[in-house]
Amino acid sequence: MKFWPELIPSRRKISVRWSTGCSDNPSPWRWSANRTNRSSRSGGIPLSYLVNVKRQPGCEDVQLPQKMSELASGFDLYAAVAEPVTLQPGERSLIPTGIAIAMPPELEAQIRPRSGLAYKHGITCLNTPGTIDADYRGEIKVLLINLGQVPFTIERNERIAQMVFQTVPAVKLEVVDDLDDTARGAGGFGHTGTK
Repeated sequence: MKFWPELIPSRRKISVRWSTGCSDNPSPWRWSANRTNRSSRSGGIPLSYLVNVKRQPGCEDVQLPQKMSELASGFDLYAAVAEPVTLQPGERSLIPTGIAIAMPPELEAQIRPRSGLAYKHGITCLNTPGTIDADYRGEIKVLLINLGQVPFTIERNERIAQMVFQTVPAVKLEVVDDLDDTARGAGGFGHTGTK
């Protein structure tokens, strides 16, 4: 018998949608953590997930993560800085996003750079991809670094990174005396050359 995460295709589109909080307090937005009823042709695996999102205090004006095109895989994250933050060349800073999330245990969220910031300004994420585990409940923060030649200022509600959800397979480790042979063997860094 297989665990159901083993049956999930490795590159499956994960759909996430927003819903509001209780009617008497509409300020907190959330994704519900229940899986939807839609299923794949291969045995009832859910094709979309709902993920809870909690705004941090004082961040009611900060944009919620959103996709900028219909088929985008990542949700853009917005800076929740209280004051503008200027990154000097070579400098790094942990930038808050104003949100925390709770997702089903079969998911992880990956924090990745925005290509436009990297290409135009040399602004990228230092630990890429950053991993948000399903049991983390703190505020999501993005570790940005300025690899460009000039200072760069981050304003509140500026798009700073993207968050991509991925499924996590159920993996077990087993200690063995020997590993099976392959053509590559122990060939490591650069073993195939450049041409």
